[in-house]
Amino acid sequence: MIDETLTIKGVEVAYYIVCKRKLWLFSHRIDFERFSDYVEIGKIISEEFFKREKLKEIEIGSSKIDFIKVGDEIIVNEVKKSRKLEEAHIWQTKFYIYTLQKLGINSKRGIIHYPKLLKKIDVELCEDDKKRIKEAISQIKEIKNLETLPEVKEKPYCKKCAYYEFCFS
Repeated sequence: MIDETLTIKGVEVAYYIVCKRKLWLFSHRIDFERFSDYVEIGKIISEEFFKREKLKEIEIGSSKIDFIKVGDEIIVNEVKKSRKLEEAHIWQTKFYIYTLQKLGINSKRGIIHYPKLLKKIDVELCEDDKKRIKEAISQIKEIKNLETLPEVKEKPYCKKCAYYEFCFS
């Protein structure tokens, strides 16, 4: 029997934090991200700053981790362009750690890299986080199963979203 965690994408966890409408659209295969200059810039930043990393784009279930470091434990590493959506980045990283743990893999920590800002933040998964992730997974499943698209809720970062024209035209 497949663990339900493996059917959720890390990006869906981030979208759950950022915008329920975006989560619903993405989960229904309405994907404007591949046309986004901002997403493309993010990929280029990741490739340029971390080209020496060997274990990149590691797939676990439906998710893809930017890269991992292997030692006494697995350290999840995510690369992001901007800190504007930092809370979503943190929960996406925690979700990856949680998923690895559910698979019996020793992982407790992650690092979110903001190379253009020359910053990084350390992320650790604690017991309370696991409860929140379980709740988020349940709510993500509910949103994905909605028959209709959630209402538009304008937020400060909407104008740079790949879905902006779809939502506000």
